[in-house]
Amino acid sequence: MEQPGAADVLRIENLRISFTLHGQPNEVVKGVSLRVPAGRTVALVGESGSGKTVISQAVMGLLPRNGFITEGQILFADPAKPGKLVDLASLDRDGRKMRRLRGGRIGMVFQEPMSSLSPVHTIGNQIEEALQLHRPHPRREARAVTERMLDLVGFRDPHRSYDQYSFELSGGLRQRAMLAMALICRPALLIADEPTTALDVTIQAQVLKLMKDLQQEIGMAILLITHDLGVVANMADEVVVAYRGQVMEAGTAEDIFRRPQHPYLKALLKASPDFDMKPGERLVALRDIAPVLPREFARRADEIPARVTELIRPAAPPVLLSVRNLRKTYGGKKGAGVVAVDDVSFDVLRGQCLGLVGESGSGKSTVGHMIMRSRSADSGSIIVNDAAGPIDVRALEGAALRAFRPRMQMIFQDPVSSLSPRMTVLDIIREPMIIQGAGTDAEQKRRAVELMECVGLDPRFLSRYPHSFSGGQRQRIGIARAIALNPELIICDEPVSALDVSVQAQVLNLLKDLQASLGLTYLFVSHNLAVVHYMAARIAVMARGRIVEIGPRDAIFERAAHPYTQALLKAVPLPDLDRRLDFATCVPSASMSDPANWPETFRGGAPGQLAMVDLGGGHLVLADPACTLRDLTAA
Repeated sequence: MEQPGAADVLRIENLRISFTLHGQPNEVVKGVSLRVPAGRTVALVGESGSGKTVISQAVMGLLPRNGFITEGQILFADPAKPGKLVDLASLDRDGRKMRRLRGGRIGMVFQEPMSSLSPVHTIGNQIEEALQLHRPHPRREARAVTERMLDLVGFRDPHRSYDQYSFELSGGLRQRAMLAMALICRPALLIADEPTTALDVTIQAQVLKLMKDLQQEIGMAILLITHDLGVVANMADEVVVAYRGQVMEAGTAEDIFRRPQHPYLKALLKASPDFDMKPGERLVALRDIAPVLPREFARRADEIPARVTELIRPAAPPVLLSVRNLRKTYGGKKGAGVVAVDDVSFDVLRGQCLGLVGESGSGKSTVGHMIMRSRSADSGSIIVNDAAGPIDVRALEGAALRAFRPRMQMIFQDPVSSLSPRMTVLDIIREPMIIQGAGTDAEQKRRAVELMECVGLDPRFLSRYPHSFSGGQRQRIGIARAIALNPELIICDEPVSALDVSVQAQVLNLLKDLQASLGLTYLFVSHNLAVVHYMAARIAVMARGRIVEIGPRDAIFERAAHPYTQALLKAVPLPDLDRRLDFATCVPSASMSDPANWPETFRGGAPGQLAMVDLGGGHLVLADPACTLRDLTAA
């Protein structure tokens, strides 16, 4: 057996993994080799389907029952036991040796913390269980150790948090709980499988800093599995790039980002949105989609300019959607309870994309749902300007509301749960047309074929069910459904947050092409600032239910005035080694979404004291109107 290097905690040699499908073996990992040195971070990068998670499952002995290792070694050298070498591939996945290592000397943080945590056990019980399995303690002492770990991973009140359930915690705190569970036994190796994919940029920066700090304190090695090249640039010492079960390129972070060699790696780097992209510059998708417009849309497409940039050149383009003083509360009668949306006002110009950004819980998705009338607003107005006059969306009822609905559609965040698993793709795309009585059965089927071609999918797949498609393909099906009724306004609610960077580029380019071809207007809700920078002409920033800053894209990114906007921009991880995150400044000690931590200029001393102050050029910030422009830009 080849000995790993003295500093290697993990070395994988020529690993091959197959899955049995219909009685036939299907190889998904094809001769992968990599190493993870002690005290260092190695990033395993690639698209969904590249075999990243399967490799981590093999290391942990967690392969599904139909998965098996056909060749290769997984060599683990525990620094606490010098000279002792274990081939994890040869161990019984349910045996005592594997169970002793799994969770004890090798910890793992899973991608989705909500589904990985038990909803019927407290956070403390679940973390303490891992401790008692591998390092038994007296009950009182075990609770103390668990609370110390909760404090270490950033829980403000560990004693109280011990007795909380997972559904009582935010996404960031749930991920911290998963980290505490993985680290409670102080492992030699931590496997982090997409640990920050669904987190806001500020929470993501907190989790990344936490992993770095704990790595230094414990001295553990980290195998970081991710498709986010910005995270890789800020965390990894070495990088392994995988594609379809094979390693395409491997090397130091310096080599990978400054001297990429393989075409696949170069394509991944070009597919990532960047703040330095010029107006009109496109992402380079690995497999781009050229939309083919349905015949019913051709007449409308002929009536509008070829590019949406031409549409927004006039000095005063028409306003399609006007939202004023929107308010929504939960947990009580109107005006009481928790305020989710508070006095939100904005305009969306026809043919334009307005980006709505903020942390989870800021109220941005609630605003989208209220505009769609899927949730009711407590107060405020939602006006759509029609050629025949303004339409009060909140006042629509019955037949009038039903007749209006085709004009506004929504693309949802999760392409899995937003598509019925019991309906074929044909039924999913036809459903809006059936509800609205648009066309005969033959016409609806013909349009479904055209819509599949429009979003770059083979019409022969119409008889399939959603589970047989990848995440990116499912999202394209959702887009086809959203444009089936030829809407004017589409609300995009985190449409690419669950997608790989290459698939994300496909979908974003498709949305841009459809906007240009059909004259669509978008309200683009996202917490990914790089994506919003690519898609939106204007950007509104939300915090605690209020819009704190709104303006043209360049003004927001180059001259952000509000401290919360500035904190968001500082926390964005870019795939650039020369612009790495400064964790000392991008992770403040106090939450920047809390108005109590803002300067007095932006906090206000009394209710109603703040107002939107014009900084010029359509750039507005929520602040004390008594302050001067110099005060606001210097704050």
